[in-house]
Amino acid sequence: MHMHKRTFMKMLLASTAITVAGLPAAYADMSFDGPKAGPKAVPGKTIVVLAADMKNGGILGVTNGVKEAAAKIGWTVRVLDGAGSVQGRTAAFGQAMALKPDGIVINGFDAVEQQAALQGVVAAKIPLVSWHSGPKIGCSAPGGIFANVSTDPMTVSEDAAKWAVNDAGGKPGVVIFTDSTYQIAIDKANRIKETIEKMGGKVLEYVDTPIADTSTRMGPLTTSLLQKYGKSWTHALAINDIYFDFMGPALAAAGIAGDGAPKAVAAGDGSESAFQRIGTGQYQVVTVAEPLNLQGWQLVDELNRAIAGQPCSGYVTAPSVITKAVVEKMGKSTQFDPDNGYREAYAKIWGK
Repeated sequence: MHMHKRTFMKMLLASTAITVAGLPAAYADMSFDGPKAGPKAVPGKTIVVLAADMKNGGILGVTNGVKEAAAKIGWTVRVLDGAGSVQGRTAAFGQAMALKPDGIVINGFDAVEQQAALQGVVAAKIPLVSWHSGPKIGCSAPGGIFANVSTDPMTVSEDAAKWAVNDAGGKPGVVIFTDSTYQIAIDKANRIKETIEKMGGKVLEYVDTPIADTSTRMGPLTTSLLQKYGKSWTHALAINDIYFDFMGPALAAAGIAGDGAPKAVAAGDGSESAFQRIGTGQYQVVTVAEPLNLQGWQLVDELNRAIAGQPCSGYVTAPSVITKAVVEKMGKSTQFDPDNGYREAYAKIWGK
């Protein structure tokens, strides 16, 4: 997902992240397309990561990237887990303010949800950056956020939908899974639906089920949908990989092979479990992945710019369509991590 609140036609799609042989551009001979200049590292800072839910693979991947980058720039990181609830995130904000950090990272939830807390952060003049905090990507996002780091969620949604239509020979029967707790999830699901229908596919059903409840809901939902639609259900599209963490057993119980229909296609984020399913051909065929670790480094760079009183970089990372062929090329890696020199590029900017 794109875990936010209110906040991959042709076989290889018209995506800027696709190059020869169907590999993500980052796996080709490409250099880092992000910032080349910026302020040197401001030393000795302590930052807090406010994670919406550390069980979410996207959020975990970004958090790990922040930790890695902070170690390079020489900062201390505290991670506070909102544990998947509004109340948990509100409590984490309170803890963060008590720590009096030099910067805060909102990781995976819509800034609107915590508007009162954000006003407190802005009033305290604590620089604030985010990952997936709402629909506006890049600099000067709402709520006093210096930079909202993300791929374009609409591109991610279109890429996932196009892949499904192509895979079905132009006539997929699709069930879309989303979570109306998050505006971005609604927006992504709407774009998936719009793209499927525009390309001549059929949306059988639009299922609104909370991400926080996927472990208990997806099994019974899958069984029910199979009974309702049978073989006309060719593809399951979800706004996040996490929906497919709990779908396989119900499909297996119905006698469906790991590479059988309905085929699971996720519009984000490229979690470790998704890569494992795709690589082994077990109940997921595609994820549209974000370079999560790179985005963690970008968040630290944007915070350093804010702390130094410099402008936001404006960099927007590109997503990549991850299929079994791509996972096999990645070898033992369990996360889409472009080999494009971004670590060295940021370290050079920081004078590290």
